[in-house]
Amino acid sequence: MFLFFSYYGFSQDTLMISKSDLSSLIEKNNLQVKIAQKNIESAKADYIQSKAVFFPNINVSHTGISTTNPLMAFGSKLNQEILTASDFNPALLNDPAKTQNFATKVEIQQPIINVDGFYGRQAAKAKMEAFHLQSERTKEYLELEVSKAYMQLQLAYKAVSVLEKANETGKANLKLVENYFKQGLLQKTDLLNVQVRVNEITNQLQYAKSNVQNASDYLAFILNEDTQGKTYKPTELLDNKIAIEELQVNLSENRKDIQAYSKSSEAYSFMLKSSKMNFLPRLNAFGSYEMYDKTIFGTSASGYLVGAQLSWNVFDGFKSIGKYEKAKAESLKAEAEKEQYKKQSQLELNKTNRQLKDAENKVNLSQLAFEQSQEAYRIRQNRFAQGLEKTTDLLQSETQMIQKELELLQAVFEYNFTKQYLQFLTK
Repeated sequence: MFLFFSYYGFSQDTLMISKSDLSSLIEKNNLQVKIAQKNIESAKADYIQSKAVFFPNINVSHTGISTTNPLMAFGSKLNQEILTASDFNPALLNDPAKTQNFATKVEIQQPIINVDGFYGRQAAKAKMEAFHLQSERTKEYLELEVSKAYMQLQLAYKAVSVLEKANETGKANLKLVENYFKQGLLQKTDLLNVQVRVNEITNQLQYAKSNVQNASDYLAFILNEDTQGKTYKPTELLDNKIAIEELQVNLSENRKDIQAYSKSSEAYSFMLKSSKMNFLPRLNAFGSYEMYDKTIFGTSASGYLVGAQLSWNVFDGFKSIGKYEKAKAESLKAEAEKEQYKKQSQLELNKTNRQLKDAENKVNLSQLAFEQSQEAYRIRQNRFAQGLEKTTDLLQSETQMIQKELELLQAVFEYNFTKQYLQFLTK
């Protein structure tokens, strides 16, 4: 019941969502995950096709003819096993009557040795495994992206809270200034300055509320949820403090995307070997069982044929040579792309590690600046109430305090996301 009211009870247009809900929703709804899954299924279908290197090809056909062709007429009667001595009459052989023949044929072709097909099957398997690893990495990336979107939503709500509080403070200051103005203690310009400041905060608050909707819409997009006219609201609030952790900053060879590149390179290597083995001969067995009759689907006569064929395509006009050279180039390209990706990943990892340290320093400085601005505003507010401070100084101090609090929240967001991104890069 608590969860029910958490989800529906606050507002008809507000959907409460927790961070723990995100993983299951991504797995279930995200379109990028579904696309990755279909890529796996497509690669799996290619791998299934490669089973043809082991399994036979079976074909069944039924053919009917009506002919006066001398050769076809004589052969049809021979297949039907109905030849008689009179059929050897030269007149009948040269000018036969209309002859009908119906043939039912079962053909089997069985590969025995096709070395290029074996390597092609291994290439299809490596490709399927590469897509599977790529899909897993896509899920990890989307978990990072949806976590970022959730933190952006938290930040947007926190900004609204800060500005709502600032709006209340501004209105209280305006009321105080209005009283002073009525008593003749302040000039009209002081009152106007405060009114302008209150309007500015109101305008900032409206922009902050729009940012809440924007962050909510982006989260809904990632989750592939239809939330037209509705807004997500996080159940957890954004904390203005950070948790410092010592993180592993070495690039792991077990990272899913790096493994996917390795599998892709392996697939191209097998394709190269398959192209090379295409120059070798192939050995295949074949057989057929045939049934003939002068009536449709008849089986009055039958026979079989079995055999084996050793074939060797000695020269095909440089087609096989060109295919081999292309496979060789693609294999070398895949290996180079893998090494380039690993170096880029290490570069990104080093950069992100430095960014995390910078973000930590930014949070500490922002925290100090916010505390100092709070104290400065408190002092100026007390002095203003005693008539010892100018209105412009009070407004400037208030503006600075709000700005430093928003900067602190932004710094905390940047640190938390950078830490999660660093964990993603070392996963």
